[in-house]
Amino acid sequence: MESIGPLEQSLHAARARVLADLAAGEVAAADVVSMVEDSVVQRRWWVEQWPEGAEFVAGLVAQDVQDALLETYGRWPLCPVCGSGDPHALEVEPELGPDPYWVCHKAGVKVAAVGSLGSAAGGVSPS
Repeated sequence: MESIGPLEQSLHAARARVLADLAAGEVAAADVVSMVEDSVVQRRWWVEQWPEGAEFVAGLVAQDVQDALLETYGRWPLCPVCGSGDPHALEVEPELGPDPYWVCHKAGVKVAAVGSLGSAAGGVSPS
């Protein structure tokens, strides 16, 4: 069996983390999953050019999907922290760094690591 290298592992992990966040928000429709796949393909080239950037891929894929969704679906992920005011999206921080997380700039809080939105949004999973 062929083992996958660290580059592929980082891409698979990024895909899984972003898909988990999309599923937590019940946004993982087929066209949205295609957006994730498109981002992973683009980021594969990027990380092949700059292997040291592998640990940044999850945050970049999350931002790519967030940008793509804004054009077709709307803001995602919506902030689960602020109960009043205009609905607003969380943002990925750091923009280019390891261990990316979703942040609400309005409240100034870290909401969840990328891939962990399900536990931040109330943690109610379908039974």
